[in-house]
Amino acid sequence: MKKERIQLIDALRGLAVLLMVLHHFLYDLCAFCGAPWWLFTNPVFDVLHYIFAGLFILLSGVSSNFSRSNVKRGLKALGVAVVITVVTVWMHMDIWFGVLHLLGSCMLLYGLTRKFWEKLPHWVVPVLSVAGTALTAPLVSGQPTDIPYLWMFGWTTPDFYSSDYFPLLPWIFVFLFGTWLGWYIKEGKFPRWFYEAKAPHLAAVGRHSLVIYVLHQPVLYGLVMAGLYLFGR
Repeated sequence: MKKERIQLIDALRGLAVLLMVLHHFLYDLCAFCGAPWWLFTNPVFDVLHYIFAGLFILLSGVSSNFSRSNVKRGLKALGVAVVITVVTVWMHMDIWFGVLHLLGSCMLLYGLTRKFWEKLPHWVVPVLSVAGTALTAPLVSGQPTDIPYLWMFGWTTPDFYSSDYFPLLPWIFVFLFGTWLGWYIKEGKFPRWFYEAKAPHLAAVGRHSLVIYVLHQPVLYGLVMAGLYLFGR
């Protein structure tokens, strides 16, 4: 018998997706409608952006414990990510290694090495994840290099640009920490309320997060352009 989905996981993913959509809508308003840039980039939103992106990545790691094939899941995400890169380069809004490229890479790598991680003592993964994040985040942050093609790991050349950028370091460790949490969730070791909590509308958004991620920016762009055409600047 198929196990019922844990609605709280879907709901948290749905919340993260909705906040991402809001963040991108504010960008469109600033970039195309002349809204003040402090609406998009300010100390509060700059922090929240990474908190909710981190939540999205963490939950993807959690969900890896419930997937029948993380390799297929990763290849699917990477296929969509490649299409996004092609389209955004054509639109001069380049995305070379955004959150979907990251997630696809993490899913694929974890799917290929899952047996290795599962053989380790349970304390190893959280310790490695926390230490890896703490050590690599300052190492790659703002550190330019003259060596090309290291941008997927976090080192960029001075002329590198990606309008959405989440390199493997340090974010792969956030994903890995999620896989550790997911094992405990799958084994029923979280409090009972975690499994019984209901938020059907947010959960519905979370279940369709990939479709929303792919379609939200073209829809938002179309709405903004339609607004400019109808009402002018």
